Amino acid sequence: MARRGRGGGAARRAERSAISFEVAKYIERKIPNLEILNEEALEIIEANAETVLEEIGVNFTENPEALKRWKDAGADVVGERVHIPKGLARQLCATAPSQYTQHARNPDRSVEIGGNNLVLAPVYGPPFVRDSAGGRRYATMADFEKFVKLGYMSKWLHHSGGTVCEPTDVPVNVRHLDMLRAHMVLSDKPFMGSVTEPIRAQNSVEMCEILFGKEFVAQNTVMTSLININSPLTFDATMMGALDVYASNNQAAIVSPFIVGGAMAPVSVAGTLTQVVAEVLAGIAYSQLIRPGAPVIAGAFVTSIDMGSGAPTFGTPEAAQVTLGMGQLARRLGLPYRSAGSFCGSKLPDAQAAYETANSLNMGLLSGVNFMLHAAGWLEGGLVSSFEKFVMDADQLGILHHMAKGVDVSENGQGMDAIREVGPGGHYLGCAHTQANFKTAFWRSELLDYKPFETWSEEGGRDTEALAAQRVETLLSQYQQPPMDPATLEALDAYIAKTKETAPDAFA
Repeated sequence: MARRGRGGGAARRAERSAISFEVAKYIERKIPNLEILNEEALEIIEANAETVLEEIGVNFTENPEALKRWKDAGADVVGERVHIPKGLARQLCATAPSQYTQHARNPDRSVEIGGNNLVLAPVYGPPFVRDSAGGRRYATMADFEKFVKLGYMSKWLHHSGGTVCEPTDVPVNVRHLDMLRAHMVLSDKPFMGSVTEPIRAQNSVEMCEILFGKEFVAQNTVMTSLININSPLTFDATMMGALDVYASNNQAAIVSPFIVGGAMAPVSVAGTLTQVVAEVLAGIAYSQLIRPGAPVIAGAFVTSIDMGSGAPTFGTPEAAQVTLGMGQLARRLGLPYRSAGSFCGSKLPDAQAAYETANSLNMGLLSGVNFMLHAAGWLEGGLVSSFEKFVMDADQLGILHHMAKGVDVSENGQGMDAIREVGPGGHYLGCAHTQANFKTAFWRSELLDYKPFETWSEEGGRDTEALAAQRVETLLSQYQQPPMDPATLEALDAYIAKTKETAPDAFA
């Protein structure tokens, strides 16, 4: 007689405690998008956006090359103001792909951006970090590396992101080199490049040529980076210079207005959508003037404003309406769409943070977002990257994966055999259908507490932030660096050292 293995309970405990690097594939939606604008509203907004571009125009500041490109394309250029004839921007945008692949150094982690797909990436840009032990403080490179490791260990995040926090202990003119190295070495998921100066974007391309090979980078997209528009209607030389580098090298860019409604756009939803569409059209059209066919994403980062304090607000119905409406408008343009995230204005990972984040994440799924930046870790209106909230959000992203699957109506999904087996007055806990499906039937949180009160109390009565702090430590203790060719790592480090030698430290 064959020897039996460990008992079921012991086996399950071992399974739960085993170190796992399982990563879910990017989301492929099997549910419809929520559309809140009818055909008349869509046509009005599109016509108004074309009017804005032609009659009001957009500024391309301190950028003679951009002005020349626009003039050669048929725009009316007056000083730094570009007036784009109706139909021209839309015509130029037509060469941008509706979907593209961003390759990761681990091919199994590559993502498809566009179509019915949703790619989730972590928080981007905060100068501060927060954890329950040290509170709020300026971010360091060590913090940055911890976030990259958490992102790598998170099952539901598909992308390593970019500036997950701003490491202020490294000189500003070279910190992009260290940040990019962390994404390349500590993770094997796709990542973003630097956009804070054109030369830093070029450094990002050159580091990718070391990581992937120069010929591979020339023929494939290995970065998706964020190009913000200075709303209202202003395109500065720094961002456009970075866009020039990425587009000319066939690397993807998210062209995204950064709007606080009531301050940088009208207070009305339709007015804000008009401005967002105008800015997106102009920015994406410009990317196609640089290189027709360059991959690009139509972005919309929109919040409302608290008219009492002037602070941005999140998870509001107005922001949801803009997010949903812009999804419809981006699809009409045939472009991938970026919006939504784990947005909140709360100072702590508390109930306010949870409500506002849930509203924002769910709207992102329902609006048809293809690339969701800030999907985990955002706190305090984007000023803070929170370690506890990072793992709280990352856990909840599993819900988006399961919602996007839709309802299973296969023979197994119908469950008729189970209904027949149990019959009236029985229970389903031990039936064959339950036994065959219990591991995958329901989404299971790896963080939230569902234990009986007595057990929860005996274990210290921990709230969600305390549970999240423990999960941060658990994930970091289990982290194992993905393998990398030693020659590639040596070449990356040599490039970084040489580049730093020619750049005197600057902290401003």
